Amino acid sequence: MIDIGKYTKEFKELITASDHILLICHINPDGDAAGAMLAMRRWILTQGKEAGMISPNALQNFLLWMTDTDRIVDFHHNQETGAAIIKEADLIIMMDFNTSSRMGKAEEFILASPARKVMIDHHPEPDHIADLIISDTDRSSTSELVYSLVRELNNGDFNDKAFSEAIYVGIVTDTGNFEHGLYNGDTMRTVGTLLDQGVDKDRILNRVFSNFSADRIQLKGYALDKRMVVLPEYHAAYIWLTKEDLEKHKHQKGDTEGFANMLLTIAGVVLSVLFIERSGFTKISLRSKGNFNANALSRMCFNGGGHRNAAGGEMAGRIENAVTHFRSVLPQFKQDLDAAALEVGL
Repeated sequence: MIDIGKYTKEFKELITASDHILLICHINPDGDAAGAMLAMRRWILTQGKEAGMISPNALQNFLLWMTDTDRIVDFHHNQETGAAIIKEADLIIMMDFNTSSRMGKAEEFILASPARKVMIDHHPEPDHIADLIISDTDRSSTSELVYSLVRELNNGDFNDKAFSEAIYVGIVTDTGNFEHGLYNGDTMRTVGTLLDQGVDKDRILNRVFSNFSADRIQLKGYALDKRMVVLPEYHAAYIWLTKEDLEKHKHQKGDTEGFANMLLTIAGVVLSVLFIERSGFTKISLRSKGNFNANALSRMCFNGGGHRNAAGGEMAGRIENAVTHFRSVLPQFKQDLDAAALEVGL
């Protein structure tokens, strides 16, 4: 882990010197992106500063209960308002992404801004698009990194209910409630402190993981029954869902959350891939076990990126093209897949 103390002086000086602070998270924001952004704003308020918030597109429904989500500007649907906020900003803090393309349509406005910029993130190989980059790939989530940064800035625990809940949401979503991802003893000690501060874990877990429609449950069953393919020779499996599949099951934003992880519960599988067809392109989510580098596969095949065990990307055209491309390159990764399966005892 990085020495967070190396960054606090410069970060605090940037906050103090700024009159118009803007926080922005990545497109298709998950619990960590939203949690990290909301939590950081809570601390900034204690410094006598206001901070605007932009999301490149809408938050998923299961996150809308969180404090201050109503203050987040959806850039996709409010571009004029979002552009005005960016133009006014003299400090822009980028949360939970490591490359400018993750800002969607807001990218050109952010990059054109003369404002000082900070990146706070836990993904590998960050682009140099900020004046101050606070990056730690050993953290479970950007929210955990924000917790450590604020604790250092605050000279101790920052006991604010909305802050603590946002951090907890970020950690549990990026680890699938500690079923996957990168976490360690420090992560659990952070969670312990949040619980001691009064975070109601049962209420939050119900809102985040047990708050779906009946249509979503039927889509999950359909995906496993009709759209699951297992490739035992490669220790891999995938699910593919067409636009028609999604429409048939009245798909809402966030309904496929967690689908990419399901196939890792199959004996012998170390790579799970989810293909979701959109208009003109296919979104791909990859999850893996052990040392198999899902990030490398995503970068090579789908112009994507992420973490070793969790990555994403996309490919233009029909879903059949994306699936065919994936299957055609899979043999190149067979040795790594075999090694990962051996490592985790499969």
